[in-house]
Amino acid sequence: MAANAPDSPPYRFRFFRAGGVDQVVLDEGALANLGSLDEKLWLALACPTRGLELDARTLDFIDTDKDGRIRPPELLAAVAWTRKIFARLGDLFEPLEGDALPLAAFSTETDEGRAVRDQARRILKNLGHADATTIKLSDVLDTEKIFIQTKLNGDGVVPVSATDDEATGAAIADILTVMGGVKDRSGLPGIDQPRADGFFEQVGKYSAWLERADATALVVAEATGPAFAAMSAVRAKVDDFFMRARLAAYGPELAGRLDASLDGATALGGKDLGPDDAEVARWPLGRVVAGADLSLTAGVNPAWASRIDAFARLTVAPLMGSARTSISETDWRDLQARLAPYAAWTAARPDLPVAALGNERIRALAKSDAQAKVNALIAEDKALEAENSGVGAVERAIRMRRDLVPLVRNFVNFADFYGKRKGIFQTGTLFVDGRSCDLCLPVHDVAKHATLAGLAKAYLVYCECTRKGAEKRTIVAAVTAGDVDNILVGRNGVFYDVKGDDWDATITRIIENPISVRQAFFSPYKRFLRMLEEQVAKRAAAADEKAKKGLDDHATSIAHVDADKAAAGATAAPGATAAAPPEAKKFDIGTIAAIGVAVGGLATFASSVFATFLGLGMWMPFGLLALLLAISGPSMVIAWLKLSQRNIGPILDANGWAVNAFARINIPFGGALTKMAELPKGATRLLDDPFAEKKPPYRRYITATVVVLLGLLWLSGKLDGLLPTQAQAGVILHRTPTVAPPHS
Repeated sequence: MAANAPDSPPYRFRFFRAGGVDQVVLDEGALANLGSLDEKLWLALACPTRGLELDARTLDFIDTDKDGRIRPPELLAAVAWTRKIFARLGDLFEPLEGDALPLAAFSTETDEGRAVRDQARRILKNLGHADATTIKLSDVLDTEKIFIQTKLNGDGVVPVSATDDEATGAAIADILTVMGGVKDRSGLPGIDQPRADGFFEQVGKYSAWLERADATALVVAEATGPAFAAMSAVRAKVDDFFMRARLAAYGPELAGRLDASLDGATALGGKDLGPDDAEVARWPLGRVVAGADLSLTAGVNPAWASRIDAFARLTVAPLMGSARTSISETDWRDLQARLAPYAAWTAARPDLPVAALGNERIRALAKSDAQAKVNALIAEDKALEAENSGVGAVERAIRMRRDLVPLVRNFVNFADFYGKRKGIFQTGTLFVDGRSCDLCLPVHDVAKHATLAGLAKAYLVYCECTRKGAEKRTIVAAVTAGDVDNILVGRNGVFYDVKGDDWDATITRIIENPISVRQAFFSPYKRFLRMLEEQVAKRAAAADEKAKKGLDDHATSIAHVDADKAAAGATAAPGATAAAPPEAKKFDIGTIAAIGVAVGGLATFASSVFATFLGLGMWMPFGLLALLLAISGPSMVIAWLKLSQRNIGPILDANGWAVNAFARINIPFGGALTKMAELPKGATRLLDDPFAEKKPPYRRYITATVVVLLGLLWLSGKLDGLLPTQAQAGVILHRTPTVAPPHS
């Protein structure tokens, strides 16, 4: 249904009443014209994208500014986009079976609808389902599966398999070796433009360095490198040999000390020696003799023999023109001078990863058109970006078709919460103390949440939930029916999340508020009974402690008396008589009289109150009602006031929502949110309980009550007219009747 044209009459919205708030009825027309509905009539103005029982990926599509919250402009933009994609908005109100979206649902009248439909068909074709008439969300989530058969997919990343040209494929493989790869939509490793540019930049730098090697540096052409490497391997040791020879010429007596020592050789006698022995390697290359040449064949230190042989073959022979058995110090200096240009060129070698490919491969890449071909291939792939990026649009369309209306039903109105469905903010059901609580929300910070949620005037319990193999979570549940006498911190229950998984739940905090007026009626009496129980327990504990102390003191005094008697018997004169025990204290007559007066006064007060109550006659029921109202009335009034203010707004606001109305949770609705335990229909109950408590003797209680009542009536004089003079209370209690004066 199209939105109203500028000259057409405004759309006539319909409203329903729930939670004490007028809420818009959402249908195809209302959704199409949602932008014209005054936002003051929306039940929410913002909601978080996390912590809701709605796919977070869907919410991320709607949250265009990526701030983690959805507001009316973003929701309206999602509705507007959906209208362009689908032929009928009314289809959104029907459940999407198995997330399978019919291709026929796409609009053929808009460019956006046709583009998304064509992309959906392309995806199905790539998956091998070209004849399919529906596309599922699972079809678009696995991009690797979608593009595994395609060479180019529009992501700007090309694997080796993206080209049939062997040279270009080899160049891509070299780039992957040097620069590393990035995952292509097909799941294969590939290269992108930055990696290609970086690679060929290295090739250019290294190739330029290679070209700087002229005839001066490469004195023996390609053999110069091995010659320089062989000389570098023995440079320090050859310098050491000729320095020792010069020192021997400087002082002949030093030759023996500069050569290998006999003591050192003796120390090696007990060792197993090898060609690379470190102690032997420290000895000179050959015998130290003044002005001696370095022998390259005979008399060479065994630890250096292989390296000297390589030096002779790779360096001396090529540079000096023939094989030599020895070299002089002058020859050594000449060899170093001739290889000095090569050493300088080598020192300037760029330290780049591309060097791992070898000089020949780098020269070949530099001279080829590999860079142009790779860049062209990447550009060709990126040219398909607009075409193949439609995968995201297809995913968005499926998600909007499935989730947009449920979001609107929990944002513009609370139709799900006040209807037969659960709101997206309800995270499961808590079972505790013989009831189930459906209004459960996730909580991250209990202290912060409770500060605001307490303003909801609802009875809230915070529970810590644990499940093996899952991260601990915290929820808050609203208890809206039943009594709460047994709901205490530390009690355990079971929480079932929306997936049906069960969690162990332990109450950690309670925010107390009235649940019903009936509960408030009995609360004063329950408080009075609890006070009596506490006082009785307190006095019993005090009496027990006093009795225990008295027994201890008495036992101690008896022990002392026995000890004193024993001591007195040992020192008393023969024939002496024991002292008489003190006379027991008698009851004080005055005390007894005082107790009698007190009991009589209390009896008189009780009888007067009872007489006053009985004096009401037929108004006694109203007197009883007035007494009950005097006791329970204040609690009931407070409970009624709080229950009339109980609403879900502060609870949701504490979770990051912006509730825009006073959405009440009245007593009938509270009874629907919290269900008490009930026997199923048709169940039978066996009343024969073998462990039932014995029935109290009601007849005795009734008889005692009648006797007490008659006694009170007699004390008040109400029965004097029915009794003989000798049995009247006035005569027995010596009450003098007031005598009227005689008439004059």
